[in-house]
Amino acid sequence: MNLVFEVGHGDEAEIPFRLIPFVISGTWITHLFGGSAGREGVAVQIGATFSHFIGRHIPLKNASKIFLVVGMAAGFAGLFQTPIAAIFFAIEVLVASELKYEALFPALVASFSVSTTSKLLGLEKFTFSLTNQISIDTYFVIKLLILGIIFGIVGGGFAYFLKETKQFVSNKIKNPILRIALFGIILSIILLILYKGRYSGLGTNLIQASFNNGFIYKWDWILKFILTILTLSIGFQGGEVTPLFSIGASLGVVIGTLLGLPIEFTAALGYAAIFGSATNTLFAPIFIGAEVFGFEYLPYFFIVCTISYIFNMNKSIYSLQKVKSN
Repeated sequence: MNLVFEVGHGDEAEIPFRLIPFVISGTWITHLFGGSAGREGVAVQIGATFSHFIGRHIPLKNASKIFLVVGMAAGFAGLFQTPIAAIFFAIEVLVASELKYEALFPALVASFSVSTTSKLLGLEKFTFSLTNQISIDTYFVIKLLILGIIFGIVGGGFAYFLKETKQFVSNKIKNPILRIALFGIILSIILLILYKGRYSGLGTNLIQASFNNGFIYKWDWILKFILTILTLSIGFQGGEVTPLFSIGASLGVVIGTLLGLPIEFTAALGYAAIFGSATNTLFAPIFIGAEVFGFEYLPYFFIVCTISYIFNMNKSIYSLQKVKSN
């Protein structure tokens, strides 16, 4: 993703097409060997590469940068089929606290088009309709604030430790092939020992368990947290978003039990909020929560994701994300 951000900030002129086979093959290898990682990174990078190439050949002001954002939105929407969240993710992720409004309309067209195409091609979308009856009182609002603070700290912590661990591991073994080989063996053993691969791959097993009365250990979220960081720090390719969904959902189950809130409700809030706090985005997690779990719960996602955004320590899994200065 670094090259996509460098082009978005104007530090690089283009994204070479050779990036596509590299990120695809790298992600396949990661999943083949059981690495704890997602796949949205490759989708966003493919979309950005193609779209930016087209934008560079359109004789309009800032066309290349606009189309870069459009491609990011399309890649996200095609994978998750959440077009509104995809739009906001693309227009706010490059620079925190700044929205790329000039890309809003073309991103809207691209997101809904790609999301529809993805559905027609048979890609399954994760949805879960919340049916919890919420009784709002002072204690309930306080609990929402507590949830937001915890999710913000955990998401920001994930971004912080991912950055620090990457630097530490790369400094220890500078040869990436040797680093992946050595640490990869250790990681594979750990993943096999811990419940025979429970924490391998995307983390959709933990998401399904969180919303379908499956068994969630109190430590599921922290082990997924650690093993995803290790997988990506070693040098394996993939994304962070789906693992973040699983971390948030499984943590939500644990906190919901402690606070006496409906389990599916707090799992849904964690699913969205930790994604937002780790990516340092505000509107994308609010709308992904609404698109996946129901728009009638939008006010609760707004409250928790906003608090989470405030308490994420301004950290992001995207190391080249810039922060708008006031």
